[in-house]
Amino acid sequence: MQVKRNNTVILVECALLMALSIVLSMIKVWEMPQGGAVTAAGMVPVAMIALRHGTKWGLGAGFAYSLVQMLIGFVPPPANDFFSFLLVILLDYVLAFTCLGLSYCIGSPFKKHRSLSVGVGVFGVCMLRYLCSFLSGILIWGAYAPENMPVWLYSLTYNGSYMIPEAILSTVVAIILVKTLDVVFPAEKSPVKGV
Repeated sequence: MQVKRNNTVILVECALLMALSIVLSMIKVWEMPQGGAVTAAGMVPVAMIALRHGTKWGLGAGFAYSLVQMLIGFVPPPANDFFSFLLVILLDYVLAFTCLGLSYCIGSPFKKHRSLSVGVGVFGVCMLRYLCSFLSGILIWGAYAPENMPVWLYSLTYNGSYMIPEAILSTVVAIILVKTLDVVFPAEKSPVKGV
């Protein structure tokens, strides 16, 4: 019975952190014309789910978060064919946001240094999301590239213009958050798993 109660508590916590992520993702510092924005560290709460409860919970929450992001902000591709829609769904939403659940895996090699582990984990998942956006830019959104610019360079710069600042902001917020948790909770009672 205790395991079921703990899973229920974790599930409720995941729902609350996902809701916080959704609210933060709606606070946009700046927004790009064909999609993408720098938000108020909107990815951090979902990444923290993985840091607190492990990769299984993180991937599940990331997947659920990807579906919500798709519902509230789907941008249709320039080509209206089935394959383009499928790629947008996979690269811009499902893979891009589900990978946030890998923050614990990516940061765990550095778990002797909590702040470094959290920073590497959050920055790493932001870069995975950037990779998804980069591939999407090449495969789907290349129609927006200027005539004399290679599609890969357009995708790299366009997506980098919002993903790199978002990654830096998210990493800094996550490190500050974990340092604050260290003050509030002793290391042995820390809510952040293994880091």
